[in-house]
Amino acid sequence: MKILKSALLIVGFFAIIVISIQATQQAPDANMEQYVETTKNNRPVKDYNIYALPMPENIDFAGEEVPLDDPDIYERMDRELLVNTYWQSNALLLIKRANKYFPIIEPILKEEGVPDDFKYLAVIESGLTQAVSPAGARGFWQIMEGTGKDYGLEINDNVDERYHIEKATRVAADYLKESKEKFGSWTLAAAAYNAGNWGVERQLERQKVDEYYELLLGEETGRYMFRILAVKEILSNPEKYGFNFKKEHLYKHIPTKTVKVDTVVNDFADFAKHFEINYKILKIHNPWLREAHLNNASRKEYEIKIPEKDIYTAVD
Repeated sequence: MKILKSALLIVGFFAIIVISIQATQQAPDANMEQYVETTKNNRPVKDYNIYALPMPENIDFAGEEVPLDDPDIYERMDRELLVNTYWQSNALLLIKRANKYFPIIEPILKEEGVPDDFKYLAVIESGLTQAVSPAGARGFWQIMEGTGKDYGLEINDNVDERYHIEKATRVAADYLKESKEKFGSWTLAAAAYNAGNWGVERQLERQKVDEYYELLLGEETGRYMFRILAVKEILSNPEKYGFNFKKEHLYKHIPTKTVKVDTVVNDFADFAKHFEINYKILKIHNPWLREAHLNNASRKEYEIKIPEKDIYTAVD
């Protein structure tokens, strides 16, 4: 019983902390009365209010309209807006990371002829981190090993280019263009990125429809497009949803130079010191280098990013 009482006290303590943190948050609609001042134990207290969110009047994905007049579509969109708006810490992290990584992703999508909206697909796939899924998908675009190799990425113990943001973005773009060619719709291409081309094709044939919004799908793929749309809406209009920040709060792109290497590298710690950085910084900018050395028996030429001087503390 003592253990149980202690556990309850701990849970209660953390619940108070959570409530206190929430009390400092802004409500998403600046036109509403956001705080109510009351008095408790002779101290002013702010009550935190949760508001329903107004649905955007018009929303589209890659120029393809979302049929919000359909009550099912409306409810599914509303769910993802609520979940992503009120998971404030995660949404604010996405806003911060987007400022750092979108400038890398956007020009590649444009060059490859893929709509800009697909950058939000990368956001929901990985949170713009070098994530690893339980199924083994890796990187910003969550590419499986077989798919990566099929599209020309090098994947082995030494090197895994699924972690190479630029190269992985081009692979994702190629996959999406092939899906668009197959289905005639960018929305279905996005869904196929999650469920696979065969999975989407099978459901379209089985249900005798030809649009994503007409399909009855499982939980993950059924929510997939709406998660993309919600993230697009929030990241495009952060202040509308109560996210307040200054430019200096956002994560910044770090300028780098490229060093070409076509030999064996026996020790990347020594390699890094040569450029006045440490092993950690080298790996942060080159996460596709998976080991502390590079075998490179084929003498392939690799491009390794080195941050410009004076950004990090110099290594003696």
